[in-house]
Amino acid sequence: MGKPTGFIEYLRELPVDRTPQERVRDWKEFHHHMEEKRLRNQAARCMDCGVPFCHTGKLVSGMASGCPINNVIPEWNDLIYRGLWHEALDRLHMTNNFPEFTGRVCPAPCEGSCVLGMNNPPVTIKTIEAAIIDKGWEEGWVLPEPPKNRTGKKVAVIGSGPAGLSAAAQLNRAGHTVTVLERADRPGGLLMYGIPNMKLDKREVVERRLQLMEQEGVKFICNANVGENVEAQLLLKDFDAIVICTGATQPRDLPVEGRDLKGIHFAMEYLTKSTQSLLDGGPDQCPIHARDKDVIVIGGGDTGTDCVGTAVRHGCRSITQLEIMAKPPMDRAADNPWPEWPKVYKMDYGQEEAAAKFGADPRAYLTTVKRFGADAQGNVSEVVTVQITWSKNDKGQFVPVEVPGSEKSYPAQLVLLAMGFLGPEQMLLKDLALEADPRSNIKAEHGKYNTNLKGVFAAGDCRRGQSLVVWAINEGRGAARECDRYLMGTTELP
Repeated sequence: MGKPTGFIEYLRELPVDRTPQERVRDWKEFHHHMEEKRLRNQAARCMDCGVPFCHTGKLVSGMASGCPINNVIPEWNDLIYRGLWHEALDRLHMTNNFPEFTGRVCPAPCEGSCVLGMNNPPVTIKTIEAAIIDKGWEEGWVLPEPPKNRTGKKVAVIGSGPAGLSAAAQLNRAGHTVTVLERADRPGGLLMYGIPNMKLDKREVVERRLQLMEQEGVKFICNANVGENVEAQLLLKDFDAIVICTGATQPRDLPVEGRDLKGIHFAMEYLTKSTQSLLDGGPDQCPIHARDKDVIVIGGGDTGTDCVGTAVRHGCRSITQLEIMAKPPMDRAADNPWPEWPKVYKMDYGQEEAAAKFGADPRAYLTTVKRFGADAQGNVSEVVTVQITWSKNDKGQFVPVEVPGSEKSYPAQLVLLAMGFLGPEQMLLKDLALEADPRSNIKAEHGKYNTNLKGVFAAGDCRRGQSLVVWAINEGRGAARECDRYLMGTTELP
């Protein structure tokens, strides 16, 4: 694939980002586009490796290795190298309903398992994916494709995040009449309100795809909270099948002294209100604001990074991100071999911006919170932390152990809890009498997606637990396939 000697001739290049000093002054996306010649050179680096792990989509050591939606990456790299952009777009859309989303927010496990990455920087797969779909939109190649025939079957999809959207798109393609129920005031779920605008533009990227889906026949109903203002049992009567894609939205809490103080919020509450304000009236209208505050973000991962980037744009006075894990190594450790996801140190966009403004990476590793302190009005005023080490207990499990005398106090007027999620909210499960697995997720076998209720399927984070956008798309497509098989007795969906 590509140029046989391309991986020898060309070095890995990435698009030039807007500088941190520039981009923190607005909420626009921060990546520039690469010129076509350079993109084709990057595609030429794709080796004729014979063992393209990039599109395997397997879990290795509990982490994604290769593309979970099995994008045929070597094929569209070859097409881009040869300048066949429209053909590359067709090949990309074969496996991915929303490459403009994954090309922006996916952490690219495909690159972590690239064969070239064994001894050289891997192929810039994510950059090329984003370039293909962006060119497709610019050239007018991405057009609505409503089904030629309707089956007469009606399907309700609960939740409009990446799993719900991919399920809806595929079921609509099969000819079913699809209604997507979303409890927020706009469709898009995590894509709309969980990911900040500078990573994924809402109007120019998310709403554009949603409008296309509507033109194809998908109906979106917002402010429809199933279990509250929409009766779950009525959906069973009104629709031939239901696909539940509500996500894992129950946040992990931090039950320490002072947790009930004002000024301590879950990360998703902060990110949601920030994006709502940006879309409705401007960022200054956000009811949870970081302006002139000392901000503490507790937890790492993408959500923690998004909180950092948002707080910097709000004009925080200082920012610190607390990580309970150790600082990753600069290079792959011996126990983290290819094609596992490389657990190495990196500065994501939020940390880059904080470092540019305040002079250093905001993360404090091997640190956990001991308690929160208050001012006279009951607002949070400090976060008291302690250093930890990881040691094995009598069961052989690694547990955090406090380091004596390591307490430290950070000033704080805004604290954001970004420690992950425990699973789906339970009200809908109870209303429909759905069985749950030991982790409180909806019980449904991977690959089949059927719950204990006939005609009810579950996909995405509500079934598998907190995961990547690309896994949600994988599951939404899979659930649509099995739902179509249930409705029609057979299916042609992939």
